[in-house]
Amino acid sequence: MCNRKPFAIRFGEAERSSSAVFTNRQPLTANRFLLAVAALALSACVSAPPEPDYSATWPEPPPSPTLANGAIYQVGHDIALFENAVARRVGDTLTIRLNERTNASKSSSTTTRKSTSASLPGPTIAGRPVTVHGTEVLTMGVDNQTEFDGEGGSSQSNRLEGDITVTVAQRLANGNLLVRGQKWITINQGSEYVRIQGVVRPIDIAPDNSISSLKVADAQIAYGGKGALADANRPGLLARFFNLPFMPF
Repeated sequence: MCNRKPFAIRFGEAERSSSAVFTNRQPLTANRFLLAVAALALSACVSAPPEPDYSATWPEPPPSPTLANGAIYQVGHDIALFENAVARRVGDTLTIRLNERTNASKSSSTTTRKSTSASLPGPTIAGRPVTVHGTEVLTMGVDNQTEFDGEGGSSQSNRLEGDITVTVAQRLANGNLLVRGQKWITINQGSEYVRIQGVVRPIDIAPDNSISSLKVADAQIAYGGKGALADANRPGLLARFFNLPFMPF
């Protein structure tokens, strides 16, 4: 958090200080510019965006009890005889089986050739071409040839397998379920996490209360880590600053 102290300037002192600054000002060199930019980047207050909430969602509180009316059927005591015990209410748990595999490859090749040739013969005067010392001087010609050959390729492969149990965060108007959850694993000095959020259809949930990640709509899956190992694999703050896209060098 940045703490800025209020300041006040008196005109007499401001004039003296401003004149002293302009008289003692030194030329700005490249090294001083880099040091000033680095100091500004290190001292600036940068607030990281808040992480989304993947904490477990608690079930809704039960309705307030009502007085019994003496009937056999009482509200809140109904039992479904032909219904699978799968997630369907806010706060219910659901196991998502991660079966993410993506393979992408792209290659391109371009070859172009262009050739242009034009000639303009010189005029003939009295049956003879115009020459100077036996060389025709009015004969012109143009010959141009260009060639381009380019080739590129790219490939990427990702794979994520495992199971993660999430909770139902919201039941949508059409009956679909918004689910989200996370799993943390801490080993020695490092912690790894798996986070997922998405929308599932109750009809796609298997009888064992599980669903494949391939059937999760608008899925947001994140896998990462924190700790000494994760920090060692990241460049320093100054190195990341000089790798910003707006840097001119």
